[in-house]
Amino acid sequence: MQLSSLRQLTFVSFVVVLVPLAMLVGYSQLTFGEIGEIANDEAEYSVNLVRRVSKMENLSIDIERLVRQYNILEKKALKDLIDKSVTRFVDYKDYICQQVIEQQNCLALDERLGWIVNFSADEDQLLLDAQFAEFRNRQSDLVVQIDAQLDERIHEQQLYVSSVRQTQFWLTAFLVSISFLLIVIGINTILKPVIKLEEVISAIASQDENLPNVSKSGPKELISLEHKLHGLASRLSQLESLRHALLRHASHELKTPLASIKEGCSLLTEEVVGALNEQQKEVLQLLNSSTDRLNLLIVQLLDYNILLQQSKPVFCEFDTQTFFNDFITDNRLAIQQHGNEINMQLDISVLYADEKLYRRIVDNLLSNAIAHGSKGRPIDIRIYSDGELQILDFSNRGTPIEPEQRSLLFQPFSRGEGVRNDRVTGSGLGLSIVSDCAKMMFGKALMVDVDYADVCIRVQIPNNKEVSV
Repeated sequence: MQLSSLRQLTFVSFVVVLVPLAMLVGYSQLTFGEIGEIANDEAEYSVNLVRRVSKMENLSIDIERLVRQYNILEKKALKDLIDKSVTRFVDYKDYICQQVIEQQNCLALDERLGWIVNFSADEDQLLLDAQFAEFRNRQSDLVVQIDAQLDERIHEQQLYVSSVRQTQFWLTAFLVSISFLLIVIGINTILKPVIKLEEVISAIASQDENLPNVSKSGPKELISLEHKLHGLASRLSQLESLRHALLRHASHELKTPLASIKEGCSLLTEEVVGALNEQQKEVLQLLNSSTDRLNLLIVQLLDYNILLQQSKPVFCEFDTQTFFNDFITDNRLAIQQHGNEINMQLDISVLYADEKLYRRIVDNLLSNAIAHGSKGRPIDIRIYSDGELQILDFSNRGTPIEPEQRSLLFQPFSRGEGVRNDRVTGSGLGLSIVSDCAKMMFGKALMVDVDYADVCIRVQIPNNKEVSV
């Protein structure tokens, strides 16, 4: 049966899980009711049997007393009382003898009762004592036999209750196990379409072009949600394409007029077209500063756009010393202009990462350190391992960052409160690009405290090739 609604699926799952428990409750009620009836019957039987035995013992005493009186007084009224007592005694005795298997004591009592009914008043006293002694012994043996039989019945009932208890235990374990199995099956049945939704959402988040196909069966609410997610993925893909095109075209279109403006400002600054007064030089200085800022923004937007278009990192092994030598060579001019000294400690000879993404990380970290660090103070670069992590510590001297502001600096377009050394307002993308590059390589970037510098950016990249694949 195919359930078309999530509500129906959930309801049926609960009902199916409750069926074994309902069977267990029903069986328990029947069993407890049966045990209760047996207990009532046994109690009634035992009380009735014990009462008859007690009355039979009392009648035996009365019979012996009446017989001895009749033996002395020889009154007919006593004989009638003896006959009545014997009749009542026989009634109790016959019922009791019906409950026992061994009949020797009952037969012996019948013989004694026959003698008592037919005895004569002139019987010898010794014979009378012997008959009543035998009568009491047989009666006592019958009582012992009844007690043993009651004990046996109680023992049988105890065994039966123990057997029922054991059966109840195993049946409970079996039905509860079935209920748990049904719970697992029900959970998997309900979660299966939810897991499918998670796969679709994960594919959308990773910008995968091939989304899982829409389910053809399952709860209609979740199938409808799958259709909406596919529509959302298509819309997001369109918006992503438009955003990339906008950034790409806008950045390239802006660079051409910006180059012309910058070239014109350079000619005016060199006074090629004529001498400038102080006010004109001040205005020209503002124009140069603005063109530098605009150029920096365009470069970072292009870099950020390229980063967004890279879907998956390409991991490889590369020599750490060669990588950083090339890095220092390419940035030597900027380092010399600010009078910084680079202190490097490379404890890892070979790095395993995406070389382009890693280069983008160190370029942005150096740009950030030069722009915000103290001029003429050293910049420390340390590469070392911690377990399966490759750690880069990029440190500089300058104004410390407050702990509550550190996480915000890794968000796009978020700028710190410090003043840049080049007096150019930053775009707030530098550390964001560092963080995104680290995340693409399954790592992370964070700001930590060290004892040898005021600001330290730590980048952790896993050295696990199985995770990287």
